[in-house]
Amino acid sequence: MRPRGVRSAAGVALCALGLAVVLTGCGGREGGLRSAGPTPTAVGPVRLWPDLPPATNPPIDYGESDTQRVPGVEVPDNDVRSVDPVAVVRAEVRAHPDARSGADGLYAETARAIEACGTAPAACPVMRPYYRDLTGNGRDELIVGIRMPDQQVAVRVYLAENGGLTRIMSTVDQVISVELAGRALILRVGSAGIPGYEYRTAWTWDEEQGSMLPTRDEIIRVKPPGTGPSTVPAPRLVSPTPVPPRTPAPAPSPALPEATP
Repeated sequence: MRPRGVRSAAGVALCALGLAVVLTGCGGREGGLRSAGPTPTAVGPVRLWPDLPPATNPPIDYGESDTQRVPGVEVPDNDVRSVDPVAVVRAEVRAHPDARSGADGLYAETARAIEACGTAPAACPVMRPYYRDLTGNGRDELIVGIRMPDQQVAVRVYLAENGGLTRIMSTVDQVISVELAGRALILRVGSAGIPGYEYRTAWTWDEEQGSMLPTRDEIIRVKPPGTGPSTVPAPRLVSPTPVPPRTPAPAPSPALPEATP
């Protein structure tokens, strides 16, 4: 058994050696720690008007009215590539011939052109279909675009299930472009009210609703800088009229003594 003094001295020596190694590693020119600069103070969300009462009406299940079974269309083996996109849209037109608004809404001339796609294919407003697994079920969905007047485009998505088709998305807008990113369908739409900007909406599958929902909507500036003055009138700033300083009235002169005759 070692004496207590020797044991303590050895421990102190080891601690000093370890401390020297740590100091050498941290203070060396290479591999040492460096400051990342001052860290901004984190500001958490602040709830405004916390005393507002809750809404009395329950929220509407957005998207539940957008799903609809396509009548009279059979899909063998739930393969959307086996169906004719024109026949799908024509079946919807015949089921709702007078629909001019809503998920089934089409211009009257567009509906007539869809009926004539067989005899006048060059004027058929149903564009080339696309296929992509948007729901994550391992099968492709059918994506259809329909040209309409005034640069309007109807975009519809169909899901094959139980040997038929269910429409899970339908929207109409002045579409600039349609893009696929993963399982999202992104629509770029021009902003008529705000020149130099556009809307971008990402539609994605919602399992709870069983439909495609606009899960992300943003407005983005697209006008390149330096392309000319903005068409938005600048605010007219009115400066206050300066008030001239008041000039103090001259002090009255002291009365002179009257001359003695």
